[in-house]
Amino acid sequence: MEKKANKRGHVLVIPYSTQGHINPMLQFSKRLSSKGLKATFATTVFISETMKPELLNSEIDFDTISDGCDKEGFFALGDIDDYLVRLQAVGSKTLTELIIKHKNSPHPIDCILYDAFLPWVLDVAQQFGIVGIAFFTQACAVDYIYYYVHNGLLSLPISSSMMPIVIPGLPLLDLRDMPSFIYVVGSYPSHFKLVLNQFSNIDKADFILVNTFYKLEQEVVDSMSKVMTQPLLTIGPTIPSMCVDKRLENDKDYDLNLFKLDSTSTCWLTTKPPCSVVYVSFGSLANLTSNQMKELAWGLKQTGFHLLWVVRSSELPKVPHGFIEEMGDKALIVTWIPQTEVLANEAIGCFFTHCGWNSTIEALCLGVPMVAMPQWADQTTDAKLVEDVWKVGVRVNVREDGIVSGDEIERCIRQVMEGEQGIEMKRNAMKWKELAVEAVCEGGSSDKNIDELVSKILARCK
Repeated sequence: MEKKANKRGHVLVIPYSTQGHINPMLQFSKRLSSKGLKATFATTVFISETMKPELLNSEIDFDTISDGCDKEGFFALGDIDDYLVRLQAVGSKTLTELIIKHKNSPHPIDCILYDAFLPWVLDVAQQFGIVGIAFFTQACAVDYIYYYVHNGLLSLPISSSMMPIVIPGLPLLDLRDMPSFIYVVGSYPSHFKLVLNQFSNIDKADFILVNTFYKLEQEVVDSMSKVMTQPLLTIGPTIPSMCVDKRLENDKDYDLNLFKLDSTSTCWLTTKPPCSVVYVSFGSLANLTSNQMKELAWGLKQTGFHLLWVVRSSELPKVPHGFIEEMGDKALIVTWIPQTEVLANEAIGCFFTHCGWNSTIEALCLGVPMVAMPQWADQTTDAKLVEDVWKVGVRVNVREDGIVSGDEIERCIRQVMEGEQGIEMKRNAMKWKELAVEAVCEGGSSDKNIDELVSKILARCK
């Protein structure tokens, strides 16, 4: 357990309200608290009431701002453009009120650490002369691609004459390796605007933090650092301390969940041999078609391996009729689980994943090889890195109709779970696990960067 200093600097942390953004920013808040800062984690009212943070026994304080949709959150509007407009308008007002409230307390806010998806938070911070720190939740490689597009360094749409795509610090990229907003022209324009807007006022931030560790993305971190006007610091991996350095006592999980946890998987895994289980999860947002679910179920069954499959409640009707009964004790389907706990279990031999950044870096930190089946956004780029750069997995091939066949699913799982290639992927995964631990342990690259950040925050508080 790290030695606690007197808490002087007060950091207000503002995440974007999805599970994949809340998790890393909450974990980083714990890390800042362990380094001697006072951290207050402020979600929207709707997210706070869903996650019930007041029930936690934590050194982190919790507060709220409003997105103008306190009863239903995003679902009150259902349109991303309308929601983001209201979030900025109401969020700016209530964030201002929150800053004023703390200004008259024993612990005024000295610094705001904000999700880069919310650049307007920096504008509010600067109105009060408060230090503003941008937190990028995705891989540095993905951030740098978006930076290139935002600044006109990569023209869209990308034509065949531009292939392969060359960006400093990154491997040569095919179109399918780019974030989906780029390779599928015109897809999700509102979300594309959201990720590009991360750079709209980034030059005004005091620091830029990236949720990665230096040796994992060394070349692209160095390249991106050269074009930033302020320090760019790698501070990851932002996963529970007990999965890596074990310096934060009782930090075993993420604490806040939008979905109810199912703990049956832990007991079920104890009955399975080491490296015999394929763990399948597509995160908190993915929605597979019924046809894709049918192919996925068939491919998983054909492997003959044990199967732990996370299927959110809204997706359960898509599981083929009779599949659960046919599989018997060979398979367990659950609605939501403590993922790091599962990945750390010796029974897990392979992670069949959508390659969201949190899932990807958790697997790397816990030494688990992957089958990548990316769905959208940054996941396609993450899958490229998994297969060709870090060499810890294999990426599925997609048919022209957009479906991944059951045969392809079976082939990829066997490639990871069996044979010399599988052994090499496991060896590489264990190498990255060791380097992740090294980064957050005392004197590691991320640990030193966090110490530097804390020191500078405290210096400005004097």
